[in-house]
Amino acid sequence: MAKGCEHAEGCHTGGIPTLASATVGARLWLLIEHEGPWPSHLETSELPENVAKLVARALERGIRPQLIRRPGKRTRPRQQGIRVLLGYAVGERPWLASGVVAGPDDLDLDSLVAGVVPESCILEDEPVFLVCTHAKRNVCCARIGLPLARSLADFLPDRVWETSHVGGDRYAANLVCLPHGIFYGSMSQAAAIAAADAYRSGEIILDRYRGRAGIPEPLQAVEHFARTHTGECSVGAVAVESSRSDGDVTEAIVRCGDVRFQVVIEPSAFQAPCGTACAEKITTYRLVSLDRLTPVRYATAALS
Repeated sequence: MAKGCEHAEGCHTGGIPTLASATVGARLWLLIEHEGPWPSHLETSELPENVAKLVARALERGIRPQLIRRPGKRTRPRQQGIRVLLGYAVGERPWLASGVVAGPDDLDLDSLVAGVVPESCILEDEPVFLVCTHAKRNVCCARIGLPLARSLADFLPDRVWETSHVGGDRYAANLVCLPHGIFYGSMSQAAAIAAADAYRSGEIILDRYRGRAGIPEPLQAVEHFARTHTGECSVGAVAVESSRSDGDVTEAIVRCGDVRFQVVIEPSAFQAPCGTACAEKITTYRLVSLDRLTPVRYATAALS
């Protein structure tokens, strides 16, 4: 049975911290258009054979598979083959590509792993936006995600997809911006439009920002606190250059434009205002210290 909230106070409205909660294991993405029913877990045998085989091939290679469909009524004509989008959300130059393949063996997923666009696909020049609407995984994702996906699709026709579980049901409605793998949670319709508009301009909005997928959660937290301190919003302007952990404490050197900071964070428990299956006790992070590094201090910190 799908989980869900008994009441919405505090949940899904920005009342719980979203920072440093983006899915860690999602640096490579395979989006598979599938209009039929979505099982609660993609690894099951409930999908059509060709879709199930694509999912299995992706998982074998460490690629994150997602089922997608267009928001709204299911009136699109059936097409020959399987429509796919591939996301390479690694490093400073991520990319997105799309194609239609005749069968699961006709998509070269090893090329994606190597950071190369498969021959059956072409590069996309616009980002795509995923809204989780996976009711069989969590009813709140559908209850909140469906209207958000439709309103966002009105704002950005052909760039918005409903998607299966992206991780973090407690943060529904979840929005993922590809190709960078930028996650937002607890989104309202207005917040989603603002976040999508900012991403199309190469920027991040810190309100309800969960982090960038594929990065360990402590380093997502380090980046978040550095952005909060500096006000830096450019997607590519902030990077963790080095880090080390001592127990639960993480210390990192972060570059923000031409300036570097030494940031120290540690886990912090947050008691959610609604004790439901969606959000109970949440582990988040708190800032211990943040210091700007001079060239001399940077050299010392880098060597230590």
